[in-house]
Amino acid sequence: MPAPDSLSTLDAAAGPAAILAPLAGRRVAVAMSGGVDSSVVAALAADAGCDVVGVTLQLYDSGAAAARPGACCAGADIRDARAVADRLGIAHYVVDMEARFRAAVMTAFADSYSRGQTPVPCVECNKTVKFTDLLALARELGAEALLTGHYVQRIAGPAGAELHRGADPGKDQSYFLWATTAAQLDYLRFPLGGLAKREVRALAERHGLSVAAKPDSQDICFVAGGDYVDTVERLRPELARPGAIVDPAGREIGRHGGIHRFTVGQRRGLDIGGQAEPLYVIAIDAANNRVVAGPRAALAVAAVRLEGINRLDDGHAGVAAMIKVRSMAAPAAGRWSGDEIVFDEPQFGVAPGQAAVVYAGSRLLGGGTIAATSRG
Repeated sequence: MPAPDSLSTLDAAAGPAAILAPLAGRRVAVAMSGGVDSSVVAALAADAGCDVVGVTLQLYDSGAAAARPGACCAGADIRDARAVADRLGIAHYVVDMEARFRAAVMTAFADSYSRGQTPVPCVECNKTVKFTDLLALARELGAEALLTGHYVQRIAGPAGAELHRGADPGKDQSYFLWATTAAQLDYLRFPLGGLAKREVRALAERHGLSVAAKPDSQDICFVAGGDYVDTVERLRPELARPGAIVDPAGREIGRHGGIHRFTVGQRRGLDIGGQAEPLYVIAIDAANNRVVAGPRAALAVAAVRLEGINRLDDGHAGVAAMIKVRSMAAPAAGRWSGDEIVFDEPQFGVAPGQAAVVYAGSRLLGGGTIAATSRG
C-alpha cells in the first residue's frame, strides 16, 4: 500500500484539502511573503492539522523599492506575514537573505543587461533563493514539505510528480518555475494551483486575514518606482554611456544613452525619424555598445539555442510541444531537441536572456534561458 503522502493522493482535480490531508499531523514550512496567497496557504495548512512553520525572507532593505505599493518581500510584507502567523497561532521566522538575494538576483539582473540580454529575475529568485536556500532551510526545520502560494499544480504522472499550469489562466505562474527540478518538486506542494484568485481572496476573508484585500505584487520587487533603468544604473553605473544605433548593415542612424535601456522587439524610445517603415530593436551588440534597429520582418526567429536547461520529462529528443518565449506571450508550436527549439512558424520579439518554457498540454516539460536566436 502506498504511503499516505504518496503521489497517488494527487490528481488533476485535487483541491487544497486533498493536497494537505496527507500532511495532517506533520510539520510543514510555508513560504510566507506577506501577500494574500501565501497567507491563505498557511491558514489552510493549519486547518488541515499540519504543524505549520511560516518562513519569511527579508530580501532587501525597506527603502524606496520596499515601500512601493504592490511590491513584494518588503518591510511592510514582513509585518503582514507576522500578523497572519499570530492570528493563526503558528510559528514564524524571518530570515535575512539580503546578501544572497543581491548576489544571485539583483547583481545577476544588471549583469544580464550588460551582456545585451533581457533577464527574468523572478526565475532566478525561484531557482536560487526560494527553491534552493529556502527549501534547504525548511528541511533544517524538520519540515516534510515546503508549501508556497504559487498558482501551479503538482500532479501525479506515471513516472512521478509533474508540474502543470495553474487552473486560473490569468494567474498561472508556471513560466517562472521552469527551473524547478524533479527533486525539488518531490518536496514542494502548491495548494492554490487549482483555484481562481477570487476563490483565494474569499478564503482569506473567511479566515479573517488582514491581507484579504491586499493588492497583488506587481513588476519587479526590487525596482523602485517600476524604473528598471535606474536600478541597473545604480548597480552597474558604467552602462550609462552613449553609443550608436545602427541599421542591419552597420550604418549609424541614431544614438542611445545605454544599451540597458533597450530590449529586442522594442519600438518606443529609438527616436529615429525619416524611415520608410517603423523600426524595432532587432539586436543588442554589447561588445561594441551598439543597438541594432530594423524593420519588423528582421525580428523573425526560426529557432533558439538554450542554456541552463532543466527537463522534467524523460528528455527524449525531438519532442513536439508548445513553447512560451515571454511570460505574457501565447504559446507557439515547435520541436525541442537537445539545446535547440525550432518553431513551426517564425516568432517575433524573442530576446536572449528570456526563458523558453516548453509545455505538452498543461504539463511543463522544462525549459532554459535563450542564449541565441536564429533566423533560419
